[in-house]
Amino acid sequence: MTDTTTNAFPIRVSAQVGPQLSPFAQQRATWIAADELGADAIFTWDHFFPSIPGADPAGTNFEAYMLMSAMAEVTERAQIGALVTGNGYRNPNLQADMARTIDHISGGRFIFGIGSGWMERDYLEYGFELGTPGSRLKDLALNLPIIKERFTKLNPGPVNGTIPILIGGSGEKVTLRLVAEHADMWHTSGEVEKIAQKSAVLDEWCAQLGRDPRTVERSISMTPELVDRIEDYITLGATHFVVNHTGPEHDLGFLRELIQWRDAR
Repeated sequence: MTDTTTNAFPIRVSAQVGPQLSPFAQQRATWIAADELGADAIFTWDHFFPSIPGADPAGTNFEAYMLMSAMAEVTERAQIGALVTGNGYRNPNLQADMARTIDHISGGRFIFGIGSGWMERDYLEYGFELGTPGSRLKDLALNLPIIKERFTKLNPGPVNGTIPILIGGSGEKVTLRLVAEHADMWHTSGEVEKIAQKSAVLDEWCAQLGRDPRTVERSISMTPELVDRIEDYITLGATHFVVNHTGPEHDLGFLRELIQWRDAR
């Protein structure tokens, strides 16, 4: 396993504000508050229905890209993005154009987060082909080069020349290979021991593809239950910690604590 503890990325703390079970005005206020607190990035997620376990399936929900456009307008410093875009929901060329447009609205703060998708109801009720986990990963592998190529063809192009790509997931045979091949950031979740295993597999894929694993920013969903081991995650090379706010309440107390820890550290 390659030593990833000396990578060049700073410690970052971010917020994910779920687009469900709360009115738009409350989500907007939460984005602004997280930005003012000093969150490094603010994320939504990309589902058409409430997706957290136990959520009312008839609960309120909003579409991710429209929300990110609004987020780009009302925030000033934090990066913005989705954890993560469902690859099968949009044509890849259109998806790249949408990302580039939000990148300009935000002044170059957009992170293009993407994954293969998983939520069956999203596909079936909106008329998308569900396929299988394997076929969805195959589609993601096909679409990533198309998206990256479209970034180079758009006029105007991305504000900073390109848009950072984040891939979410932890599948060892395909997803982590795609991270090594295409992504600037990798996002996942889980206990330290799980992350250690997955991080080692990512390092191996980087070695096979001739990439320095230290160039992949490693992002972890952080909860109060896991925070006592945050230094262990850092030892594994993780430097980006994301606090999930699922709604209907968006209590930023834990985010505030982590930002204070980041600043003191």
